[in-house]
Amino acid sequence: MNFFQIGKLAGVVAMAVGLAGCVDMTQDIRITSTTTAKATITTTMSADVYPMIKAGMAGEDADPFCEEAGATLTENADGSATCVVVSEGNFDDLNLDNEDGGGKPVFTTNADGTVRIAVPTKDMVGELGSDELDAQTKAMLQQMFEGRYLTLRFGGAALVETNMDDVGGGYAEKKMPFLELINGTIELPEELYAVVRP
Repeated sequence: MNFFQIGKLAGVVAMAVGLAGCVDMTQDIRITSTTTAKATITTTMSADVYPMIKAGMAGEDADPFCEEAGATLTENADGSATCVVVSEGNFDDLNLDNEDGGGKPVFTTNADGTVRIAVPTKDMVGELGSDELDAQTKAMLQQMFEGRYLTLRFGGAALVETNMDDVGGGYAEKKMPFLELINGTIELPEELYAVVRP
């Protein structure tokens, strides 16, 4: 499951089948030194969708949910499920699930010992209004992602500068409604960034 391509709707039907229920996602990157970080990706599937995804994972061509390295799956009492993937180490070794490199965070260590984390936003925005989508598919996507969010969090011991929201505790955050990403109506800068002190 690729965090940075959820909003992109090339092959939207495949996305609707393969990523259905990937309804809330948070990527938290905390800088631990000038060369290392801890990345935590949390994905929550609702109770009305997770059983279908779980049943579909048995197929040969299924994209298994929460089976990557460092993943922990929690099946909640209400029927929903939460997947947490944690990786730690050098910036290049983090498990950020970006096979094509699109939207992958860029880490820059500055001379003053701070670290800049930046993510290009152009591949995060899709086009729900595309003529390729039929009315039923559009309606399904609207229902699936209504009230759901994609959240980026970058942090360290102290936040120095950002174009995201300062949420305290050395963290910057950008909470983006999935539907605005999918519809292409969200206004984002060319990149989201934070400069933090490890």
